[in-house]
Amino acid sequence: MGRGKIEIRRIDNSTSRQVTFSKRRSGLLKKAKELSILCDAEVGVMVFSSTGKLYDFASTSTKSIVERYNKLKEEHRRLPNPTSEVQFWQREASSLRQKLHNLQQNHRQLSGEQLSGLSVNDLQNLENQLEMSLKGVRKRKEQILTDEIKELNRKESFIHQENIELCKKVYLMRQEKTKLQKKVSGAECVNEANGSSQVSYGLLGYDLHTPINLQQHQPQPQKKAALAKAIKLGLQLH
Repeated sequence: MGRGKIEIRRIDNSTSRQVTFSKRRSGLLKKAKELSILCDAEVGVMVFSSTGKLYDFASTSTKSIVERYNKLKEEHRRLPNPTSEVQFWQREASSLRQKLHNLQQNHRQLSGEQLSGLSVNDLQNLENQLEMSLKGVRKRKEQILTDEIKELNRKESFIHQENIELCKKVYLMRQEKTKLQKKVSGAECVNEANGSSQVSYGLLGYDLHTPINLQQHQPQPQKKAALAKAIKLGLQLH
């Protein structure tokens, strides 16, 4: 169900009145802040409670906003004719031109130019501003360099770890290569030994795969007689 329409009149109950004041005051100050940020407007809000307590918000300065308000109200009161708005904007343009001129002059002085008209105190203040600016620049520079060094160290650590992993892989590959070379060398030695045996037996006229036939030869008659004579001579000596 939607909220009912609230009658805009004084709340009689003091507790409800205080709760409503607190909620609506916070909402009003929040809206004023959002308006100043979103629309680049100069906003000032002042709220006094029933007990006399002050609550305020100012996008720049409450004092400057009040002074600007009083000035504009006085100008509008003095210049009720239609040309008042034109004159107001002319003065605003002149004021902005003067501010721009001051900023440009300040920039030139910070750059070391047009210092002839400055007193010793002015030069001292200018030097202090430059020192403060230089400290801020150095601090920011050191922070950026520190962050870059940390990032480079992190990358170095990561690359070093990758290098270690690659070295391990190369070492394992070399071991595998050595094992394969040993296996190939052993197989070649066996083949060479088998080839040498076949060549030697071939030169001798033998074939390892051919069966050998052994035949008993009968002694010839001359050899037989000589053998019998030797046996007989031996018996005589005994």
